[in-house]
Amino acid sequence: MALDGFVISNIVYELNQTILNAKISKIAQPENDELLFTCKGSNGQFRLAMSASASLPFLYLTDQNKPSPMTAPNFCMVLRKHIANGRIVKIYQPHMERIIHFDIEHLDEMGDLCQKTLIVELMGKHSNIIFCNSDGKIIDSIKHISSMMSSLREVLPGRDYCIPATQDDRLNPLEVTEEAFMDMVMKKPTSITKALYSSFTGLSPLLASEICHRSSIDGDMSVDSLDDDGKKHLFNNLTWIAEDVKNHTYKPNIIFKGKEPIDFSCIELTQFSDYDAKNFDSISQVLEEYYASKNVYTRIRQKSVDLRKIVSTALDRNRKKYQLQEKQLKDTEKRDKYKVYGELIHTYGYGLEEGAKKLEALNYYTNEMITIPLDSQLDAKGNAQKYFDRYNKLKRTYEALTKLTEETKTEIEHLESISTALDIALTEDDLVQIKEELIEFGYIKRKKTDKKARIKSKPFHYRSSDGYDIYVGKNNYQNDELTFKFATGNDWWFHAKGMPGSHVIVKSNNEELPDRVFEEAGMLAGYYSKGREDEKVEIDYLQKKNVKKPNGAAPGFVVYYTNYSLTIHPDISGLTLVSD
Repeated sequence: MALDGFVISNIVYELNQTILNAKISKIAQPENDELLFTCKGSNGQFRLAMSASASLPFLYLTDQNKPSPMTAPNFCMVLRKHIANGRIVKIYQPHMERIIHFDIEHLDEMGDLCQKTLIVELMGKHSNIIFCNSDGKIIDSIKHISSMMSSLREVLPGRDYCIPATQDDRLNPLEVTEEAFMDMVMKKPTSITKALYSSFTGLSPLLASEICHRSSIDGDMSVDSLDDDGKKHLFNNLTWIAEDVKNHTYKPNIIFKGKEPIDFSCIELTQFSDYDAKNFDSISQVLEEYYASKNVYTRIRQKSVDLRKIVSTALDRNRKKYQLQEKQLKDTEKRDKYKVYGELIHTYGYGLEEGAKKLEALNYYTNEMITIPLDSQLDAKGNAQKYFDRYNKLKRTYEALTKLTEETKTEIEHLESISTALDIALTEDDLVQIKEELIEFGYIKRKKTDKKARIKSKPFHYRSSDGYDIYVGKNNYQNDELTFKFATGNDWWFHAKGMPGSHVIVKSNNEELPDRVFEEAGMLAGYYSKGREDEKVEIDYLQKKNVKKPNGAAPGFVVYYTNYSLTIHPDISGLTLVSD
């Protein structure tokens, strides 16, 4: 719930600085749950985008336009009828809720001045956009909620609008007193973080964690574990954040983990010191970039769900098979013991009595006395042959299992490399090449009607701080192409040690590379590998001419026997991606 009451307060403040008293010149509904207003005022023209999406609700100012359907939906037509050319006279947030009210003045059919209210509720799966009369009667909403869908509140034309049901005892974080904080918040039998966000309107778990971090307190501890000083620290840090909001001292920012956005806020997030924070002048810029970036990762992950399931299923099956094969292989370790038993019975069995159940003999391999169990129904020759048969059977099993186990291990490594490629993929074109590999190796059946996909995906192209070109394969086919067709003998090759990952090629131009290029190429090899989340990753690197591909090996699989190593932190935030 990064889009909390504090972020909403920043949005409301920004809207009051830009579109208050502006005229609504255009109203569009590009998606079923999304509106786009064009507003013109003394500050210029602005586009206001808002969405009641259950997964990603938003409201922000944008420069981007979106195409609208040829026939406007009913809700859009209702808004155009009532408030087209209307003027926004008031924008406010009730009680730090995730709700924004727009009071709009317009002329009715008789030319009289009227007022309507557009209410945007940004509350996750309960998000909605509701259009009301000045007396609070609902005219229409972008989502109709009947009593069959919710027993708490109906949102239908003609019903009275009421604010969504929230806990009545929640406090306003901008108005709370120290006494109320100590009595109501610091006496809850729960964790400190949960006590904070469950006690205040508009306070998200993210900000509750931030308050704990600023207070140097572990938010997972129970409230009971806090002493008076700790409680005082919490209250003070909450108050300081609230003061920033009251004074409109906002610091819009997005937290990035590599290239992926993981959180945003209008408050400085000190708890993410290990990640990259990008600051903005406008909360609208934050929301627009965050949702655009998040959509890239969300869309690709949704598109790759089927491929991930195929790879995951195949990996689970092969890992179980590998465990069973290793267990069976371990059982064959006693084969040499049976061979020795057979030999010793041949050597010392001439004196065995009929029906003997054991033989005491000197093991001339270890110079120790051992006891060999015997079958009393067999003579010495028969017992020796029985042990030799066991030995030969286990030997054959060992030879077959050794080969099978190696094949299974190779298949697991291949599947893990495909899984890593799915994590790296950023576009649908990247997924096409991965799917082709799964088809080629029999994990997916190609339909008779399917033609071989046209491959458009290209490797990543970076440029080092010293101007050298660095290329990173996104999948196994690209890894092979880079290493064995694109790179020349004196180019440098990098790969994360002992784990699946991309081949990284530095074009050396037959020059001696600066040390910084090796470090930056190593960072790329670490980041585009299974170890991208690790603090440190060991990287192997060598000249391309020393990298070999075994006959019949899967794509991306190589061998090398001499290499250099370096250890890096896989952070590529300072590297430049080139748009080819």
